[in-house]
Amino acid sequence: MLIGLFEHLRRAGIPASLRELLDLIEALEQHLTFADMNAFYFLARSMLVKDERHFDRFDRAFAEYFQGQPEALSSDAPEPSLPPEWLRQEFERLLSEEEKARLSARGGLEALIEQFRQRLAQQNERHAGGNRWIGTSGACPFGSGGYFPEGIRVGEAGERQGKALKVWERREYQALDETVALGRRNLQMAVRRLRRFARQGAAQELDLAGTIEATAQDGGLLNIRLRPERHNAVKLLMLFDIGGSMDLHVKVCQELFSACRSEFKHLEYYYFHNFIYEALWRNDFRRMQEITPTEAVLRTYGADWKVIFVGDASMAPQEIMQAGGSIEHWNEEAGFVWMQRFLAHFRKVIWLNPHDEQSWSYSASTAIIHELLDGQMYPLTLAGLEQGMRQLAR
Repeated sequence: MLIGLFEHLRRAGIPASLRELLDLIEALEQHLTFADMNAFYFLARSMLVKDERHFDRFDRAFAEYFQGQPEALSSDAPEPSLPPEWLRQEFERLLSEEEKARLSARGGLEALIEQFRQRLAQQNERHAGGNRWIGTSGACPFGSGGYFPEGIRVGEAGERQGKALKVWERREYQALDETVALGRRNLQMAVRRLRRFARQGAAQELDLAGTIEATAQDGGLLNIRLRPERHNAVKLLMLFDIGGSMDLHVKVCQELFSACRSEFKHLEYYYFHNFIYEALWRNDFRRMQEITPTEAVLRTYGADWKVIFVGDASMAPQEIMQAGGSIEHWNEEAGFVWMQRFLAHFRKVIWLNPHDEQSWSYSASTAIIHELLDGQMYPLTLAGLEQGMRQLAR
């Protein structure tokens, strides 16, 4: 059983090692847990998962493997039980006044919970299409994929009706999966991979070690020494696709910009729409009046600046490949010509795409940009951003 679980976790992308499997076997031999699925779950997770970003992936793989194996650990199946704090506090906190009223008409929350307890204790096989047992595609108040107003959804089968009063499933670590979109905290942690500290500028910070040494050399006469402040010397130029389909990704782009603002002393930014042409801008409300020639940007920033394009790369291919292809104005030169100039001038250029990487192959424009950047396009997820930062730091 453990070998099967181990192989299933590995197939799910959890980097568990053989050494960790042997540690889990030894823990079971020492009777750290016995005939208790919940205790085994926590023991297996602590032994096999070493990074919190994989907790959600472990939860799903663990549930998939043991689905339909209620007696996998012991012939004496434990009595079904529900956590009281979930049943009362969480249940009532998430119910609206209207839902509470409808539930009271059916006998109240206690009646629904007690009925669920009884069904869970009595049922010993899978059911589908009925109106009593916990199952799928039926009219029972407990299950999924069927229809019953104000019930408890159990599982993920079929189309949801949006009528469940509560979902019998908890996934506490979903936001820590490395493939999910980024939040403010993990954005800041990811961009910190792009660091190169230096002390430059005016000497304004107390150099304690230097002060002690200079004072000792002067026979105890205080000799204060100052030094430039230590800061991240990386210079970052960010170009954001704004408007149109990118309106769906405004929040994550704002958080990315905020994280970079707090991390990089040398940070400059510009906006473009869909693809870069002969002009960029900083004020979107005055984008037609206050523009910056792209040629001026190339002359202003040196080759040592790191460049990040942020956009969904979704557009008509002619917007990249043809003169006059822009949807907003007539561009004398094709967009790909300007991208080639960027790549020729700057040593490090990447593209961050908020769309899922699996969808890139369905977009001709995304494939074109991916090829133009020699594959340096990364999804705007924790794993993708970390890969992009490593590429820029090389």
